[in-house]
Amino acid sequence: MATILIIGSSRGIGFEMARLFADEGHQVLALSRNERPIADLKHENIRTFSFDLADAADMKKLAMFLETDFSKIDVLINNAGKLLNQPFLETDMVAFEEVYRVNVFGVAAVTQLVVPRMPKTGHVVTVSSMGGVQGSMKFPGLSAYSSSKAAVITLTELWAEEFKETGPSFNVLALGAVQTEMLEEAFPGYQAPVTALEMATYIKEFALNGNKLYNGKLLQISSTTP
Repeated sequence: MATILIIGSSRGIGFEMARLFADEGHQVLALSRNERPIADLKHENIRTFSFDLADAADMKKLAMFLETDFSKIDVLINNAGKLLNQPFLETDMVAFEEVYRVNVFGVAAVTQLVVPRMPKTGHVVTVSSMGGVQGSMKFPGLSAYSSSKAAVITLTELWAEEFKETGPSFNVLALGAVQTEMLEEAFPGYQAPVTALEMATYIKEFALNGNKLYNGKLLQISSTTP
């Protein structure tokens, strides 16, 4: 059984992943700003506490917890994300930066903290978006969000190169339309062909086994646009 750290687990794909991993017997640390949905599961294989990627104090709290309770991580899933749907000319730089603070800087900070605690066979999976893939269809209002998702694609490639001798492996999944609260926020009324549970099931399997065949790769997990 593996030890799994999921960042962004209060709803949607992250919530379903935490439950799937735990039901299989893996030990899961599932973190998000709102820990209540996970805590309410009362699952014997899940640990949780409130964690904000953009809060330096929370990053220190995570470091202390890993030192004492979760000293080895086999799989890190960077699933947290902040969405801003607003015309570019109406977006002030404070709001723009807040998106990057979560989607890029927060992902980098957690990864930097966790990688030294991972074995060579470990796997870091970062959840990106088709909106961050060069040449894919783009949508107005998502300048901050989609560009931040592009940034973690390049970060994944860089990390895979930097740690290719020592591990762990790094891969990034660019998701298309999945029926989640975040999709509803970006595209009100749009009905995606994939449920959060279906995507969570795919990511769970990829996180456990994908690094046997992939490292430093972007996989586009989408049959539709957006």
